[in-house]
Amino acid sequence: MTTKHKKTLARIIVSVVLLLIACFLPVSGWLRLCVFLVPYLLIGWDVLFHAARNILRGQVFDENFLMALATVGAFFLGEYPEGVAVMIFSQVGELFESVAVNRSRDSIRALLSIRPETATVKRDGNLLTVSPDEVQIGETIVVAPGERIPLDGTVLTGESFADTSALTGESVPRVLSPGDTALSGCINQTAVIEIEVTKPFTESTVSKILELVEKAASRKAKTETFITRFAKWYTPCVVIGAAILATLPPLILQTGFAEWIQRALIFLVISCPCALVISVPLGFFGGIGAASKRGILIKGSNYLEALSHAQTVVFDKTGTLTKGRFSVSGVFAADGFTDEQLLYYTAAAESFSSHPIAQSLKAACTDAQNASVEQASEQAGHGVCAIVDGHTVIAGTERFLASQTISVSPVSEPGTIVYTAVDGRFAGAVLIRDEVKPQAAQAVAQLHGVGISKTAMLTGDSAVIGKQIAAEVGIDDVHAELLPDAKVSALETIASSTENGTLVYTGDGINDAPVLARADVGVAMGGLGSDAAIEAADVVIMDDDPTKLTDAIRIAKRTMRIVKQNIVFALGVKFAVLILGIFGIATMWEAVFADVGVSVIAILNAMRALRYQSSSEKSK
Repeated sequence: MTTKHKKTLARIIVSVVLLLIACFLPVSGWLRLCVFLVPYLLIGWDVLFHAARNILRGQVFDENFLMALATVGAFFLGEYPEGVAVMIFSQVGELFESVAVNRSRDSIRALLSIRPETATVKRDGNLLTVSPDEVQIGETIVVAPGERIPLDGTVLTGESFADTSALTGESVPRVLSPGDTALSGCINQTAVIEIEVTKPFTESTVSKILELVEKAASRKAKTETFITRFAKWYTPCVVIGAAILATLPPLILQTGFAEWIQRALIFLVISCPCALVISVPLGFFGGIGAASKRGILIKGSNYLEALSHAQTVVFDKTGTLTKGRFSVSGVFAADGFTDEQLLYYTAAAESFSSHPIAQSLKAACTDAQNASVEQASEQAGHGVCAIVDGHTVIAGTERFLASQTISVSPVSEPGTIVYTAVDGRFAGAVLIRDEVKPQAAQAVAQLHGVGISKTAMLTGDSAVIGKQIAAEVGIDDVHAELLPDAKVSALETIASSTENGTLVYTGDGINDAPVLARADVGVAMGGLGSDAAIEAADVVIMDDDPTKLTDAIRIAKRTMRIVKQNIVFALGVKFAVLILGIFGIATMWEAVFADVGVSVIAILNAMRALRYQSSSEKSK
């Protein structure tokens, strides 16, 4: 609880004590009025001040005006205890609201704390402490244990563990070794590391996250926008209704005005829209906060609402369902060669290339780094030729080897096949595949479990590989061999068959940006995803875990249930007590419950949106 909250609580306690004393003092007339004015002004001066200020600014109809009008009216009618009690309970409701909003913001405030203040950069052999936005691409920064990594880059020296929980929501530290990508906002834990900066501060991961968080609050859901518009027209209608209730019945029935004015004041207290105006945005805010705790950044409550209606989920393949990193998954040596020899010659011939396939071969056979490689040449998209340890090696596609008059034994396995010949003899084939993420099949199964009726995959890869990956992870439909523009057309075809609900697309590459923008809700993998994809997406999953998409949908559905519960509960109770108030059955105390009590219950219910547990957490 903040200092402000403690002061408000102290005012409430002192006002309650003074109210009890005033009720038992044997005084009457002006003295009795003065005794009750003390706790009233102590607890309600800020409400009266804001009401008067807003009237001067032309902003008459708000909850402060309703509370001021109702309590001042109660004093004019001589209902002093009721007037003070209404103001006290109103402040209790405000305190609950403030504490709730503060708690909901904690997770997002934790994100804001990841902004690095300084960076230690190497310049001319000296270590200088500068602002992160002063560091240029290509410069080397030094990060000591316990310090937050200020900019994105590649680890040059040192090996350490990094706490990535602020970005991903995962508590397990990640190992950082030379060559690994270091993301800004993470905390270096165990050893000094040097990092070569690859992005300026304005384009770093931490800056992107902060920008997303700051923009999230400005994008309101349809339900939230409706409540805002509703409250704008609702309050003046309530005041007009109270004025009619106070004047028309006594004129028609020829009765005294005092009783009907009191009913009108009760009507005003009951009608205060605090429960709706507070709890609905608070519910959405809690949902966004719950998602951010798990490394899921939702750019606005409108996207949270759209996710709750998700019906079809479409995936990109590479980097989304797969790791986006090629690896050797099969070695098929021909007669006269061993698997080790085949892999050695193939990796050595490819050792000069920076192609991902070449990188996977070199990773699979580190001995090839010591080979003597001469006269290396490459025919882009087809293969390479080189002299390895005095032997002529040709490695590439089946067609490339055929052009060198070398016959091969085809491999039918799905994946990229590198065929190799040594000194004119076919040596065998190496199968290279993009590994499927271990969570991919679980993610698809979970999506079906939360009501997703159809899953599909769009990929630029071959149909054979696409179908094989889809079968492995449980995808319903596959569209393969697609260029970026064809991906948009394929998505529109899928969208045309989605009668109701939301179409969600999940991807990570530059070529996914147009599709992410076209989908009802675009979800980007933010760990290794491209800046273009993150910018175009509506939701960003910071650790590239596809199962987090299910968490996002569950959080969205749960948040919408809580929001709808609050709307039905608040309007239902208020309408019932309003009827009782009009007929003189409800007193000011029932009116207080219909306003403050309903608000407190709705706020407590809205706070549940922040306390989300995934299925894996529940099982622990």
